[in-house]
Amino acid sequence: MRPLTRPPRLVPGARVAVVAPSGPIPEERLAAGLDILRGWDLDPVVAPHVLDPHPGLDYLAGEDADRAADLQAAWCDPDMSAVLCARGGYGVQRMVDLLDWDALRAAGPKVLVGFSDITTLHEAFATRLGLVTLHGPMAAGADFLKSTQAQEHLRATLFAPESVRTITSSSAMTLVPGRARGVTLGGCLSLLASELGTPHARSGARGGLLMIEDVGEEPYRIDRLLTQLLRSGWPAGVAGIALGSWEGCGPYERLRPVLMDRLDGLGVPVVEEFGFGHAQDTLTIPFGVAAELDTEAGTLTLEVPALV
Repeated sequence: MRPLTRPPRLVPGARVAVVAPSGPIPEERLAAGLDILRGWDLDPVVAPHVLDPHPGLDYLAGEDADRAADLQAAWCDPDMSAVLCARGGYGVQRMVDLLDWDALRAAGPKVLVGFSDITTLHEAFATRLGLVTLHGPMAAGADFLKSTQAQEHLRATLFAPESVRTITSSSAMTLVPGRARGVTLGGCLSLLASELGTPHARSGARGGLLMIEDVGEEPYRIDRLLTQLLRSGWPAGVAGIALGSWEGCGPYERLRPVLMDRLDGLGVPVVEEFGFGHAQDTLTIPFGVAAELDTEAGTLTLEVPALV
């Protein structure tokens, strides 16, 4: 697995688009997130359909075609330096095939930020555009709005990425000891499993540092998702694994044996509770960058900054 193309970092005054490719956005949370971005000396521009309701499916932020059009227009607008997702939820898989990948590629590299349901876009932007993306907090996410630590880590990654080349988790614990080198990838486990066999999914994780997390899945369902990936052969040749948050996935003492049982057979270093994903002080993790994972130090050290 080769490193991907790194987009340019942001500078004060940069215009950034806020889009909602998945679930609906509470207007007050969006307003609070925009205030934070303006406090960073950014100029956030809300896409036209961000606050749209879907006429029949209340878990979607408007029609599939409109959500795709917002993302397409934002990415292809030369005045936009980044596209920030407002929240996750569900819906990207319904709109991702409506995107014009030739036009997105022609628009050139820029920053994409999001996590959870946005995992589908991380995979698609890696396979279709060859771009580094940021698995990080979203502009109207409740955890982002409440956590100064999450805000500051994202801000540093966007504006001064050389300052966060070593990502350290204070909560990390070793599940399988060791160090591993590879290219970062991953996201929400249920989305990675759901993407198998689709047009934008990568064929496997060989040579990668797999970063996975999830929310609201019982331990037996985590078992099923990991088993599906294992049976498909997708994790074969992975170099190492970092486990993030498992909010709402049952008591961790019940989940930990599942993770050990399913992952130990890969024979690679595994670190748990690394602090990314659906966590209160979530870390921003670049995907597509060569890095070293040290399970005992609780560090992910990037060979180069996430952005140029």
